[in-house]
Amino acid sequence: MSPNMPKTPPRQIRIGDTWYDFDAAAKAMGTERAAVIRQLIDWYIREPEACLPDRPDRSVIDAARAARSAEEAS
Repeated sequence: MSPNMPKTPPRQIRIGDTWYDFDAAAKAMGTERAAVIRQLIDWYIREPEACLPDRPDRSVIDAARAARSAEEAS
């Protein structure tokens, strides 16, 4: 196995444009989408010691949407 080979295969889900907002939110919290999703899944299936991830301020999402709208308009 190569050093960059992940332990698990990728999974596909359909989300829409909120995926980009989620990316901005995760980055604002110093993490990545996959880590947040794993935390949510662990919490949802009631893994011991699992807790919900912290959320960013709503202004992060508003700024991400405004930036995306400005980019699409140009």
